[in-house]
Amino acid sequence: MTETATALRKIGTICIPTRNQDEMLAFYTEKLGLELREETPFGPDNMRWIEVALPGTETTIALAPPPPNVPTGGMQTGILFETADVDATHAELKAAGVDVDPEVSRMGDPVPPMFWLRDPDGNVLMINEYSR
Repeated sequence: MTETATALRKIGTICIPTRNQDEMLAFYTEKLGLELREETPFGPDNMRWIEVALPGTETTIALAPPPPNVPTGGMQTGILFETADVDATHAELKAAGVDVDPEVSRMGDPVPPMFWLRDPDGNVLMINEYSR
């Protein structure tokens, strides 16, 4: 593993502030196929630290309650999932009721075919087709 100037070694967790953890957990596990990695109670008001991830990967997504007075939803997460068949994935998610773009975007080489989707809080995620 390559060390950086600051000794950083990996991206561990990406955090999405979440208004309704149960709804978001169902979406990320049942619609997108991520697995629950952690669900730990903490703090007041029955808060929970929830992490999900793609099977077999290290980086997790935390579906966490927001800090006080911080709005949730409608953000560009910057999260990009890869798939071998973007058209099939688009059709599958659309059939499952996921809020996906009407069609796959095709900008031409070197940009891979892709589409955007929104989670129940309106946060935007991207899926593209990889060719490795």
